[in-house]
Amino acid sequence: MSEIETSNHETEPPNHTENPSGTGYRAETGAETATRTGIEHPTVPKSAVHVDDVIPIDVAPGIVRRRLAGTEYARGWLIDFAPGTEWPEVDVHTTEERYYVLSGEVIEGSERHPAGTYVVFAPGSRHRPRSETGARMLGISMTPGSTAR
Repeated sequence: MSEIETSNHETEPPNHTENPSGTGYRAETGAETATRTGIEHPTVPKSAVHVDDVIPIDVAPGIVRRRLAGTEYARGWLIDFAPGTEWPEVDVHTTEERYYVLSGEVIEGSERHPAGTYVVFAPGSRHRPRSETGARMLGISMTPGSTAR
């Protein structure tokens, strides 16, 4: 994809399943995540998993994502950027997205976000993160139709 083309996390399988109506992808249920990862989650409204137990999915060369447990309101993810990598396309947000830089440095346009930085994107925002040093970020994306609590 070129830089002017856009994407949305909602359109990126395999961590989402296709809607029966064929209108795109939806977030996995806890049971679907357990089936995919082999990790059982309790049926109570809480789940816990060690991030190293979540299967990493290649997003682009040098960038991997781990989809973390979520609810009908939000989902979590962990992304690792190798040094010198850039997200493969412009990321467009239909809902709010937040991330915390755990290590390294994430660059958004001309802004540099070192470890310890918390970043929030409003619905309708867009960005294309990259890293010169490598980085690990922990994020939360609100699901469509949800509201932050």
